[in-house]
Amino acid sequence: MIDSKTALAHCQDLVALAQQMGADAADAIARANSSESVSMRLGKLEEVERSESEEIGLRVFVGKRSASINTSDFAPEGLKALAQRAVEMAGHAPEDEHAGLAPAEALFTGDLPDLDLDDPERPEPQSLREAALATEEAARSVEGVTNSNGGSAGFDRSVVALATSNGFGRAYSGSGHTLSASVVAGEGGSMETDYASRGARFRSDLPSEAEIGEEAGRRAVARLNPGSMPSGKYPVVFDPRIGGGLIGHLLGAIGAPAVARKSTFLLGREEDELFDPSIRILEEPLRKRGVRSRPFDGEGVACTSRAIVEGGRLTGWLTNVASADQLGLGLTGHAARASGGSPGVSASNVHLEAGSVSPEELMADIEDGLYVTGLYGQGVNMVTGDYSRGATGFRIRNGEFAGAVSEITIAGHLADMFRGLTPANDLEMYRSVNVPTLRIDGMTVAGE
Repeated sequence: MIDSKTALAHCQDLVALAQQMGADAADAIARANSSESVSMRLGKLEEVERSESEEIGLRVFVGKRSASINTSDFAPEGLKALAQRAVEMAGHAPEDEHAGLAPAEALFTGDLPDLDLDDPERPEPQSLREAALATEEAARSVEGVTNSNGGSAGFDRSVVALATSNGFGRAYSGSGHTLSASVVAGEGGSMETDYASRGARFRSDLPSEAEIGEEAGRRAVARLNPGSMPSGKYPVVFDPRIGGGLIGHLLGAIGAPAVARKSTFLLGREEDELFDPSIRILEEPLRKRGVRSRPFDGEGVACTSRAIVEGGRLTGWLTNVASADQLGLGLTGHAARASGGSPGVSASNVHLEAGSVSPEELMADIEDGLYVTGLYGQGVNMVTGDYSRGATGFRIRNGEFAGAVSEITIAGHLADMFRGLTPANDLEMYRSVNVPTLRIDGMTVAGE
């Protein structure tokens, strides 16, 4: 796999070629990735996967016309042909008055910060196999576990490089380690499956194989003999494993491209108190070893930490160049792009600050409610804010878990859910979106 220095050189060469071919402006992004994973099932090797990919994309501007094209051919003649084809395509594209490169004054400058994203430890296939086996064995050792879908361990390394015709050129690399297990509890028609998984930039930041495996086993056994519950309105508590999805919906709704298209339910609610005034949601793109840390965005704009929600209110939309120009806003460092196509937007490391009570205290006054550990289905309408998803979890009676439940539906409106959200104090920071246990009162539950 190419290193970051070589990837950046290819990007700079491709931008120069595009200008020679007649482009008024251009940028190029290169991505390379190598990964290896080992899966064990019932103590035996089931699968070994290894992959490598390298791709470079070019975006050119001829006046207000633009085109984007990508290739995995890094040879000089291949890059030359790519640049020529991109300029020709741009000449036939429709004009877009909002498209363009980020202005030079908004681009990242100076030395890259040390985000500590690249683990020098490179696990050998045998160590991955041993880790996968140990994770599965720990899961299978939990009383009540009867079968296994497998344990796995993996490692990957990636490189990102970006160059623009107005002087930007930077690259960085990162690594990732993963451990996971999925097991079955019960017999016959009463079997239940669950899993546990963790990922981290550095191997030393992962929990032990025993912790991951035992969590998977406990979760599967806890789901045995699920029932239902009467339909009605209840307090609903979200496990941190799935509660981050609620904040993911918020991030999707505040993307400036969605605002420009008028396809978000938050349009016109910029000044509203969407959350309780105590709620703060923060983004930290420069967090060391963060799973989505990055020094600059997909258009070369510097990334900075910020509050997304402060005092219960939004602090603004997440922009890229095109949406910022269309809405008359500044750049926020949220452009995201693959090697081909136009940039979209995405956030980096996001977390909702912890509350002041424990999860047990958060649930203590719930006479009858639902604790959600799993969600399925795609019933979230980002235009209207309507929310309806299938759920599994546990019924809460008098502040305590009172048996597993499944095949139920929870529904509400995202704006009402945000406003009624109360966090516990059990925030952990290892996902891309981190939240503590969350409670929302008055959601509609469809059960029996």
